[in-house]
Amino acid sequence: MGGRRSAGRAAGADGSDRGRAYGRARHPADRGHCAATAVDRLPLGTESREGYQPTSFNHWNAGTNPTDGCNTRAAVLIAEAVDAPEIGPGCRLTGGRWWSYYDAMWVTGASGLDIDHMVPLAEAWDSGASAWTPRRREAYANDQDAETSLVAVTARSNRSKSDQDPAEWMPPALDDAVRCQYASEWVGTKLRWGLAVDDTELAALRDLALGCPLESVTYEPAG
Repeated sequence: MGGRRSAGRAAGADGSDRGRAYGRARHPADRGHCAATAVDRLPLGTESREGYQPTSFNHWNAGTNPTDGCNTRAAVLIAEAVDAPEIGPGCRLTGGRWWSYYDAMWVTGASGLDIDHMVPLAEAWDSGASAWTPRRREAYANDQDAETSLVAVTARSNRSKSDQDPAEWMPPALDDAVRCQYASEWVGTKLRWGLAVDDTELAALRDLALGCPLESVTYEPAG
């Protein structure tokens, strides 16, 4: 289960490099494990949504560089563009082209994209974020220090996923590599933030890991 999205793997076509400006940080992961080992490192717990509200996580904030005018959503869009958009006043994005790996679709125009939290906010709450401070929840919701925490995908695929875990939803793209990539990024995000899994989720992730024997999960624990 590979850790990082790359333009070549994501696009599967022209392999163009993605932009990395506008506050999208790059930090090498310092943990690397085979898929099965990584899954077994996930803490097991009982999930609860009690007390959750969408406002429990402040997003999108001003990003890692508040002076550039680009909030977290815009910074991710700029970073993940295969063909860079024009950046106008107030960080208004015009043009550009993106690859939505969930459903294997090209998207032209930022308005057709959502920024998905790899582990949805409600799922994070269920899995341990309910005990965090508001500041840590905001850091989670705007995490640009790990490239796999936030991903630009079609609005349709993001809304289909909603707040479901891999036992309930997987990307519809008919490609085993996509399933392995998604599972690795899910596991890496949970390990990065110390989030738990329930029994059903754990069983699904173990099955996925068996189907991805050559993949590894890389992550850097969140500060």
